[in-house]
Amino acid sequence: MSDSAEGHARKALNRLRHAAEKAIRELDELEGALAHAEGDDFPRGAYEGMRTRLTELIGFTEEEGARLQEKILQAGGLEPGRVRRGQ
Repeated sequence: MSDSAEGHARKALNRLRHAAEKAIRELDELEGALAHAEGDDFPRGAYEGMRTRLTELIGFTEEEGARLQEKILQAGGLEPGRVRRGQ
């Protein structure tokens, strides 16, 4: 499956999710460094807005991952709701 379109899509989704997670960590670091130095002049709303958008991006990757998994299972003749992991 590594050469399939689905495999490439899953890898790309994982990379995008990890990039968004890293961006949140970096945003937190930047906010921590600047908020203390700038005090009341620090644009907290802008940082919170960016954090919200990055969180939405992570949600998007989860939704797309679930949608892709469902399509893969259906293509294989399985019902997505009937497959259990770890059992």
